[in-house]
Amino acid sequence: MPPSYREQFDRIRHLVTEVDAEEVVAVLDQPGRPRIIDVREQSEWDGGRIPGAEHIPLGTVGDAAAARLPRKDEPLVIHCAAGVRSAIAAHQLQQLGYTNVRSMAGGFSRWQNLGFPTASDALTPDQSERYSRHLLIPEVGLAGQLKLLQAKVLLIGAGGLGSPAALYLAAAGVGALGIVDSDVVDRSNLQRQILHDTSRIGQSKVSSARETIEKLNPDVKVIEHEERLTSENIDRIISAYDLVVDGADNFPTRYLLNDASIKHRKPVVHGSIYRFDGQLTVFKPFEGPCYRCLFPEPPPPELAPSCAEAGVLGVLPGIVGSLQANEAIKLILGLPGLAGRLVLFDALDTSFREVTLRRDPKCAACGEHPTITEYIDYEGFCASPRDWNAEHAPAATPAD
Repeated sequence: MPPSYREQFDRIRHLVTEVDAEEVVAVLDQPGRPRIIDVREQSEWDGGRIPGAEHIPLGTVGDAAAARLPRKDEPLVIHCAAGVRSAIAAHQLQQLGYTNVRSMAGGFSRWQNLGFPTASDALTPDQSERYSRHLLIPEVGLAGQLKLLQAKVLLIGAGGLGSPAALYLAAAGVGALGIVDSDVVDRSNLQRQILHDTSRIGQSKVSSARETIEKLNPDVKVIEHEERLTSENIDRIISAYDLVVDGADNFPTRYLLNDASIKHRKPVVHGSIYRFDGQLTVFKPFEGPCYRCLFPEPPPPELAPSCAEAGVLGVLPGIVGSLQANEAIKLILGLPGLAGRLVLFDALDTSFREVTLRRDPKCAACGEHPTITEYIDYEGFCASPRDWNAEHAPAATPAD
């Protein structure tokens, strides 16, 4: 009986050099990167792959090497599903005289678990059924659904706004959802924060969110950031995502997120709520106004009470958060959105109003001569006393 893959791996693993997935993704878009060779079977390749990888199934490596890989000194990274078959393929290539070949530890499974980008030309049968209603829409279709499955969205907060946004983005098949929240589930959250339930009181919100999302859609990778967003960690966190859904409940985080989104050129879907009132817009750096164009300075605390202080109708964040998910999906699909427009919703009389927003050429963050070029003391900035008058009102006009 021929040896199994595991037996072959155990025999040759010390002869093969391994590389981590993190090292590969760091050079994925760089010129001169190693060629990435996927040695899995066709069905595995069809289900998803590393962008730019080339497919040479393990059973054909020996025969295909001369034609497909003519340079024996060329840098090669071989991967499979878990790192066993790729080590065997790397050893085969070494025996054929290839001098710069490595096997990716953990394989494609670890790559997916880390939330790194994937590509696919087809959906699995389960995915075709799950997303069948999307596939019928010309503006989405197969190409759009694949974009959703490859997208990475960061949610700031797993609370009132983050809950409906996360649920609908997960249901839509957004491939990776990062969630930033340092809080735990409290009984008072359950009136509106539908990611959580009574059994999870005292549990961290990000882990509670992950449990709910994984039950809803196993296609979605939840990346937990159980920490408060700060100047020290925001670059590390935000850089890995395509766009941000802002469910923050405080001004320091909103101003920090604004400045970081401009630095990294990441669109932000902004939402906020107060009692019966909600508002929604999209900030696309340098394509429209930013948060500081709207609010150059925060209002004094007494004019901006939190939900804990002023209250909020439980269904309101569901409405605004769902609209945020809608805008995020349109950004992923490349459809027109709310950049440059602010939607105001009044739940008491069930009415929508829209105002047009203009980018401020004198904006300290995104203007022609910005003065904010590094992160500041946001807590101090938002706590300092100031006169709040018409001069600080948003640069908005009624929409046509």
